[in-house]
Amino acid sequence: MAIIDRVKWDGSPSQLAWKYPSQELSTGTQLIVNESQLAFMVRDGVYEGPFGAGRHTLSTSNMPLLRKLVGLPFGGQSPFSAEVWFVNLATTLDVRWGTPDPIQLQDPKFGIMVPVRAFGQYGIRIDDPKLFLMSLVGTARGMDAATLADYFRAVNTTRIKTAIAAAIGGSGVSVLEISTRLDALSGALKDSLADETAQYGVALTHFSIESVNVPEADPAVQTLKAALARRAEMNIVGFDYQQERRFDVLQTAAANQGSAATVLGAGMGLAMGGALGASVGQMAQAIAPAAHGERIALLRELAALRERNILTDAEFDAEKKRILA
Repeated sequence: MAIIDRVKWDGSPSQLAWKYPSQELSTGTQLIVNESQLAFMVRDGVYEGPFGAGRHTLSTSNMPLLRKLVGLPFGGQSPFSAEVWFVNLATTLDVRWGTPDPIQLQDPKFGIMVPVRAFGQYGIRIDDPKLFLMSLVGTARGMDAATLADYFRAVNTTRIKTAIAAAIGGSGVSVLEISTRLDALSGALKDSLADETAQYGVALTHFSIESVNVPEADPAVQTLKAALARRAEMNIVGFDYQQERRFDVLQTAAANQGSAATVLGAGMGLAMGGALGASVGQMAQAIAPAAHGERIALLRELAALRERNILTDAEFDAEKKRILA
């Protein structure tokens, strides 16, 4: 085969690493390296270089491995075989990522299991070209950003799922409200993933979560949205979610046999803390029954709660006095 007298990059801009197609070189071959590139000569697993931007004439002075390879001059040149690898040092900003399947997370505010998807993009730069070539590229002919993203997808997906689950669980924010925390979550994920990519000579220049979303038609999502809507209604009347949950317990205990006023009236003296008792009492007063029949029914419900030890005698007497006033 003809000896190559000039070697230069001819890969596409998306290539992170590119191998020159011919290995037939000689002393005197011109190696041309562009800006934002490095080049290596590789023979039998031994790396010579890196060669930075500029024009390099290959010789035994800049390639010590040639001293044992070259023989007598052949027309002023000594032929030899070696691979020439170019590494692109430019930053690639638009590597896309996404969770391949929904992450099942428990909403920290309502305890509902919800399927969550996330997607975004990140940027990479080759920080250690030799480590990158040795650990990831190997015997392949090259490596582009899409192929690199495939290599990292499994590891990244696992860490992304774990980080999103931890962030949502630790924040106390509902899955449907997590969009307000995406900047902080992106930063935490970048720090986590950067340690992994650095093992292969790749720096993570940025990492962004563009969206954390849920499938609108999923029954769990619809249940969660209904819970959020109900909480908003409770907030309007000064009734928070914890109060509502405790209030639901009372409704169950009373077998839900009376009107809304029946349940609310019983809440005045329950052991739910002063603030909750007061708020429930205020609501009860707002809708307290005026009719004699409803008062009798309410007193019966109160008696039932006392018999179940939900109300103490003192609480029963206080509530009875208020109803009959």
